[in-house]
Amino acid sequence: MRRILLTAAATALAAVTGLAAAPAGAATVPPASAASSDAPGAVAGQGGWEAWPTPASDLPAGSRCDFPVHLEPVVDEGQRRVLEYAPDGTTVRRAAFRGALVLRITNTTTGASYVADAGGRAVVDYRADRSQTWHAHGPVLLGVGPNGGNLPRDLYLVDGVYTIDISSTGYKTLTLRHGSAEPLCAKLA
Repeated sequence: MRRILLTAAATALAAVTGLAAAPAGAATVPPASAASSDAPGAVAGQGGWEAWPTPASDLPAGSRCDFPVHLEPVVDEGQRRVLEYAPDGTTVRRAAFRGALVLRITNTTTGASYVADAGGRAVVDYRADRSQTWHAHGPVLLGVGPNGGNLPRDLYLVDGVYTIDISSTGYKTLTLRHGSAEPLCAKLA
C-alpha cells in the first residue's frame, strides 16, 4: 500500500487523511482513458497494476493540527490493482495498493516541514455502505480529525502490521497488530 489514511493515492490518501475527495467506499474503476486492464468487463485481479498518483493537498488549521498543513509528494510511485468488483461490474470491492510514497508535510504558518515515508502496502475492502477496511503493512500517513477516530486529532505516521477501519461516517479505528502510530503535528509546531 502507499498513502495516507487514509489514504490511499487520491482516493486512498483522501480516505486515510480525511481530505476532501471521493467519499469512503466510493472507489470506482478509472476513466476509460486510464491505461489499465482492470476496467469494467475485465476479470478483477487478471489485469496489471496501474499508476495511482497522490495529489498535493492542504488541510486547514484545526482539522488535524492546530495550524494549516500542506502535503506534497516528493516520491510518488504508488500503484493500485483491482482484486474484486461488485456485481455491477464497475464499483471496486477490493483493491491492493503498493509503491514508494514519500510526502513532505509542511506547517504553512512557520514553514517547518517533515518528510515521511508513507509507502506501505495495503489491501482495502470497500463496502456498499461506503465503509472500508485497510489491511496494511508498512508506513502510511493517517489523518484523524476532531472526534474522528480512536486516536486524538493529529496526523500520524503508522508503521507495522495493522488494520484501519473507516466507518460510513468517516470514523477511523486503528488496530495495531505490531507497530506504532507516531503523532506528527508536534514535530511541525
